[in-house]
Amino acid sequence: MQAGELPDVFEGVRGGVPEPLAAHLQTVELVDHHVHGTFSQPVDRADFEASINEGSTDPVPSFMTQFDSPLGLSIRRWCAPLLGLEPLASADDYWARRSEFSPDDLSRIMLPAARIGRWVVDTGFKGDLITTPEALTALSGVPSSEILRLERLTEDLLDGGTSAEDFPDAFRAALRAAVDDPGVVGTKTIAAYRVGFDVDWTRPSDADVVAHARDFITGPRPLRVDDALLIAFGVHEAAEHGLPIQVHVGFGDRDMDLHRSDPMLLLPLLRTMTPVPVMLLHCYPFQRQAGYLAQAFDHVNFDVGLAVNYLGVRSTGLIAEAMETAPFAKQLYSSDAFGPPELHVLGSVLWRRAMGVVLGEWVRAGDCTDDDAIHVVNLIGVTNAQRVYGL
Repeated sequence: MQAGELPDVFEGVRGGVPEPLAAHLQTVELVDHHVHGTFSQPVDRADFEASINEGSTDPVPSFMTQFDSPLGLSIRRWCAPLLGLEPLASADDYWARRSEFSPDDLSRIMLPAARIGRWVVDTGFKGDLITTPEALTALSGVPSSEILRLERLTEDLLDGGTSAEDFPDAFRAALRAAVDDPGVVGTKTIAAYRVGFDVDWTRPSDADVVAHARDFITGPRPLRVDDALLIAFGVHEAAEHGLPIQVHVGFGDRDMDLHRSDPMLLLPLLRTMTPVPVMLLHCYPFQRQAGYLAQAFDHVNFDVGLAVNYLGVRSTGLIAEAMETAPFAKQLYSSDAFGPPELHVLGSVLWRRAMGVVLGEWVRAGDCTDDDAIHVVNLIGVTNAQRVYGL
């Protein structure tokens, strides 16, 4: 097979899965409700391997390769055929073949293979290294919407000359503009990285916001919002303007204190905020806590994106746990892919396979019908995202 012929990477969905469910999982176009762009410039093997390791920012040690990981194994299994190689081609053969393509060519090969119907793109991190939503659309042929990162908005305003006294109104004006922009469908906070969730989530007064902004402006450059009050201000204002809010939860880089990103610590916020849709992102290893919150609060939804890729073949267990308590109408699909387009396609492949395994077992046991299983796939994969973001 030649690269670019787009073999059906979803063929693996069929194994042991009831035929109607398997056929649907192979063809349904998902909404990837939290994703980033692909690399816009070539990377060497060291940088590629670093980009398929979520936690560490160190160079890969000489005694190992990131291809020897659940994600690396999945890349060799599912992405090698997209480049004209046999499944499970060696890491060296995969890298040699991959190196023959430009970044845009790799995206043109892999993005359509993910079979996504819409990208919802977070542009708040390292935007100079990856494609814009417009470029992602051009490379994939799929429309994109955008997420506004609240901490980045604060940094841009205060670093761009907005005075502390003018900051609260300037922030609100930016949110009103986001509401009026059809390309922007929601916001995101990375409080988990900056302050953790065990902070005071009380909605602050403008006077307190001004005082904290004044202190913040005098800090070191580049500005990095790590002030809990300013972050709480942003979240409450986004909710007050009716904008859905994504919240990074759990699994992430090592500069985050994982134990302080347990979503149960968000209870004071969830109980008091304006009840706009809240999307708890990733959630591993707190998927059961997220499921509880999704069934306890009408405005809370969650996904297990990102972790699906990094768990690889073991993501089936993660998907099963995510569906233990939460209503199916409160879960969404995402890949949280960033950089290598392999991650954009693998999120889709592994999610479809896991859904086929889990729901297929339910069908065979008589716990639901084929139609029930297909309905669950449509809810989590497509219609829940359309509802919460107004797509």
